Amino acid sequence: MSGKTDSTAKKQPVPINRTPEIIESRSKLPIIGEEQVIMEAISENDVIIVVGETGSGKTTQVPQFLYEAGYSNGNKMIGVTEPRRIAAISVSQRVAEELNETTDIVSYLIRFEGNAGSNTKIKFMTDGVLLKEIQNDFLLNKYSAIILDEAHERRVFSDILIGILSRIVRLRQKRSSPLKLIIMSATLKVDDFSKNQKLFLQPPPIIELSSRQFPVTIHFNKRTPHDYLAEAYNKIYKIHSNLPAGAILVFLTGKLEVKQLVSKLRKAFPYRETDSKISSYTKCKQSIKKEIGKPLPDINLDDYDIEMHSEDELILSDNSSNDDEDEDEVPSKIMKFSSTPLWVLPLYSMLPAHKQSKIFEPPPSGCRMCVVSTNVAELSLTIPNVKYVVDCGKTKVREYDPLTSVSRFSVVWESKASANQRAGRAGRTSPGHCYRLFSSALFNDEFPEWNLPEIQTTPIDNVILQMKSMKIDKITSFPFPTPPDKQTILEAEKRLVTLGALEVDRNIAEINNITPLGKSMAAFPLSPHYAKMLCLSKDRSLLQYMLFIISAMSVQEYLPGDNVDAWKKTKLSWANKGEFLLLGDLMIILRSMGGASHAMKKSGLGGLQEYCTKTGLHQKSILEAWKLNNQLINQLNINVPSLQLNTDLDMTPPTPIQVKQIRQIVLAGMVDRVARRLTTNELNRNGIRPNKAAYYASNLTAIVYIHNSSVLKRSKPEWLVYQEIFEVQDKMYIKGLTAIEPEWLPMYANRLCKTLKVLDDPMPSYNEETGKMFCTVNATYGQAGWSLPQAEIEFPDIEQKYCWLAFFILSGNVFPQLENFRQHLLSKPDLILKPWLKFLKESFYLLTQTLNKNHDDSAKKIKEHWLKKPTYLLEEYLIWLPQAAHKEVKLIWPPS
Repeated sequence: MSGKTDSTAKKQPVPINRTPEIIESRSKLPIIGEEQVIMEAISENDVIIVVGETGSGKTTQVPQFLYEAGYSNGNKMIGVTEPRRIAAISVSQRVAEELNETTDIVSYLIRFEGNAGSNTKIKFMTDGVLLKEIQNDFLLNKYSAIILDEAHERRVFSDILIGILSRIVRLRQKRSSPLKLIIMSATLKVDDFSKNQKLFLQPPPIIELSSRQFPVTIHFNKRTPHDYLAEAYNKIYKIHSNLPAGAILVFLTGKLEVKQLVSKLRKAFPYRETDSKISSYTKCKQSIKKEIGKPLPDINLDDYDIEMHSEDELILSDNSSNDDEDEDEVPSKIMKFSSTPLWVLPLYSMLPAHKQSKIFEPPPSGCRMCVVSTNVAELSLTIPNVKYVVDCGKTKVREYDPLTSVSRFSVVWESKASANQRAGRAGRTSPGHCYRLFSSALFNDEFPEWNLPEIQTTPIDNVILQMKSMKIDKITSFPFPTPPDKQTILEAEKRLVTLGALEVDRNIAEINNITPLGKSMAAFPLSPHYAKMLCLSKDRSLLQYMLFIISAMSVQEYLPGDNVDAWKKTKLSWANKGEFLLLGDLMIILRSMGGASHAMKKSGLGGLQEYCTKTGLHQKSILEAWKLNNQLINQLNINVPSLQLNTDLDMTPPTPIQVKQIRQIVLAGMVDRVARRLTTNELNRNGIRPNKAAYYASNLTAIVYIHNSSVLKRSKPEWLVYQEIFEVQDKMYIKGLTAIEPEWLPMYANRLCKTLKVLDDPMPSYNEETGKMFCTVNATYGQAGWSLPQAEIEFPDIEQKYCWLAFFILSGNVFPQLENFRQHLLSKPDLILKPWLKFLKESFYLLTQTLNKNHDDSAKKIKEHWLKKPTYLLEEYLIWLPQAAHKEVKLIWPPS
């Protein structure tokens, strides 16, 4: 939908006082020459798409174009979404600097922090933040323009936002208050947006920016090595030893690889503080300054051998490729910087923020900077003076099976679009070079063109719950840029029904309505499983414990791997017996958060750092869990002001009774993630050693195992709930474990339990205080039909329930006013329980039939019927009484 608007509606331009240095640097950006074209398109259309390579300046300049043109006048804001938090922060700071404005005017707001306020005119935020704002103000009335940056990343919330905003734009246009939507992408694959008629009735105009700011030369390997880590080391060694000044950015697949390569490079090119004082580096530094910004000569790094110093300094795999067979003459003008130390910095998502920020600082005098990163450096992140990019060509992706909920991490070839993104990092501040550690033939034949949209590769339960809470009921009809598989949507809806967040409309047999519990769950930025656990933690004494547990469980890699010696000793002392051991890994989480709170109260961040060093925990994960904990407390206080919660820094460990209650709450939240230990016969039948911690999971046919890192590995409880299943080398593991009692399942996981028989002995009972009926049952759990011990539960929703409710009504238990008429009944109340009664001509069974027909399974629902029809159930009750008693009953009806 282009949505033509009246371009005569002029806005008052905003004067900008930029510094001469900023004016000069902006003038070199390709997008500056397109400013008039872009602004005319925005003025004449409600939706436009801006496509430009990395380095073209679109991320920093388009918000400034809108600000200058007056789109922030009249109490309006310009909103900009970024897919990653670090990008939202860094870009907001850069734009504020270029506009010469304070952070009051150009601000950011991310999940846990931000500086946005009442004076904000340009607000950078993550996709999820804007989605939350839409829940509170669907028309986004305080915004005049929304920029969706990095749309090609196809993150889940980005896709949802595009679909919702396409509708908001139309509604705002009808109300004569147009909202401008600018979709920005670094790749040319925009057909999913521009040619999707579900999104836009008319294709929006596409503005293509000419090129990046500086050219980047691409170099492919002759052959693709088996060991890309060793090949990356070789390439960095050659660049640093033979090529002029300029920072090096290396792309690898994960944290472990980053750490390994950083360690090797620091050994090969060590930096000491005394190095910067050595006079020999002064000349080197001056020559480096001269070389920065100059184009490189035509250099083939394969012409150079690696200078081997010692085995300790340089350890290469036997599988690394040897491309040093070229016989071309080495150019005589190549500079040699082999004596220059290398300032090597890691960059990955779990790295603490203060360490991540080091990449923006200049390296020590006389050093070349080398950043070894995962794909977090692909996006809107400008690392200063990067001239060389080394791309391994691989990326680590999390694959998710929506049917089994099994996750696995796989290292695969990146897409061509991602490869171009990585290459573009070298052309941000000067001409650059990208060295790809794979052949051009492999790149052309094996690399996919684009990454799959995240909505097709990740769980969407939370997405569906959020959409349902915004009254978007027909998920399959929603205008996704690329819709998820229909079966994936249906499976996610079924899981939400199992959790009690959605309900099935009995009239049309479709999953449709969100329940009151579902609305409460949607208010929190948590997965539905954790949100339900929080909603069930009504007891104030339990709430603080559950907040700590849920906050930590929501953080990526909260608990360290089992290869940390300090961590092994710590966790075994935290959960060693009784209920504390049964709470399992969650007890470890709770104790770690409690210990961190005491350390922070005593000595602040310094105390926390010392605590993490001692225990082996990740400081960044602890801090992130703390931020989420505080956010949840704020959300709870807003929704329930009487709570007046605060973070409890003096939290004492829970009592055994409280731990048992926590285990039951965890089961209620993880009802579909139950595992049962294999019996001895099952172990023998599958050829598994008797001492193995092998389990069946409720939604899998394959056998799963407790991971070595779990504190429950030795005790092997018979029944467990787990946080997630992940696959490593064709073997399934469960993590985040808590032991449960099987007799709890019919009560807390009743939707997944099949009641085989309601037992007459002991007889079902009616609780007059709560108005609920309870019975003892024989039941099974899950599709596999695991047998469960007899358990007393709230009466399940089966036909017998209405028979027993009728029995308790006739007995006078439900409505005490009817107890006086029990002695006048024509037959004993237990007659209504006889299964053959429904086949007789007598109408004694009408009371049960009416209750069943209207799904009235409690006194509360019956009373709601009486408000509409006071004579409801009167005739059915009078059938049980002689004519002489009818008049007296009619006088007191309804007996509520």
